[in-house]
Amino acid sequence: MRRGTKFWIVLVIAIGLLAAAAASILHDGLSARAQPSALETALAAVMRKLAMPSSAHAAKNPVANSPEVLREGRLHFADHCAICHGNDGSGDTMMGRGMYPKPPDLRAAQTQSRSDGEIFWIIENGVRLTAMPAFGDSSVEGSGEHVNPEDSWKLVHFIRHLPALTAEERIEMGKYNPKSPEDLEEEEREREFLDGTLEKSSTRPEHHHH
Repeated sequence: MRRGTKFWIVLVIAIGLLAAAAASILHDGLSARAQPSALETALAAVMRKLAMPSSAHAAKNPVANSPEVLREGRLHFADHCAICHGNDGSGDTMMGRGMYPKPPDLRAAQTQSRSDGEIFWIIENGVRLTAMPAFGDSSVEGSGEHVNPEDSWKLVHFIRHLPALTAEERIEMGKYNPKSPEDLEEEEREREFLDGTLEKSSTRPEHHHH
């Protein structure tokens, strides 16, 4: 597609998005709880595809899939992505429900029909005007954390696997989800109860001094 033609297509879509967003604001205000209209969702999908470089579509996953690679991607997803996307990729989480636009269901065709290169590009570069951050090296410069592109390619393999995720895999992922202080305290109480220490401390007879 010629650059000039692409520019005019993007411009028309951008105007359509602004019009759809304005209609949504008039109806729902600025609440993040609102659900984007079908028109807004469709236009955003086209805009996102046009915004991707053509090289992204053709890029092949250089990491060979294997049970070990799939597990690494699964646990990485549980630690970094599940807070918004859910362990099952549905996006039905407390964080996800409070976002605008909502995280996509990664099991659905909207994501699964993309090429590996496109999914990798989104993970590395993020999506503007959404809550999807860029996880590539430049996004964490100076933070002390190094993000290896290989990890993103492993995530691509796991995202492909999401429609076939098993109950056992979801249980394992739960152990790697970020924990709040309250969650950690509750887990400690459960461990104490299972070890018998909590029960012993709670049933220990009191000594009264006369």
